[in-house]
Amino acid sequence: QVQLVESGGGLVQAGVSLRLSCAASGRTFSSYAMGWFRQAPGKERELVGSINRSGGSKYYADSVKGRFTISRDNAKNTMYLQMNTLKPEDTAVYYCAAVISGNNFYIPRRLDEYTYWGQGTQVTVSA
Repeated sequence: QVQLVESGGGLVQAGVSLRLSCAASGRTFSSYAMGWFRQAPGKERELVGSINRSGGSKYYADSVKGRFTISRDNAKNTMYLQMNTLKPEDTAVYYCAAVISGNNFYIPRRLDEYTYWGQGTQVTVSA
């Protein structure tokens, strides 16, 4: 089992950068594929991007491709989301999620693939 805690959210102006962190408990962090999701008010939770257990392969939603970068440091049990050139439409609660991964090829994309979720961190981008 793993517990996830997001941090790094805040209120920023459009065009700036922000980095979110997702700290995981436990000693088997490298066994989990991970993902970042977001949920804006009145909208469904959507995938931002996901990463395989080694960090070598990633997937991004079209809406963030080229602006956001997912990475992980398995030695620190932490995943990151570097968000550049933020837009007001990026305003949402951002969640990290994890699922045990039996191989290094697995990059989960659907919400229902994930087993563990953090509590979320608010990101608000003003125009």
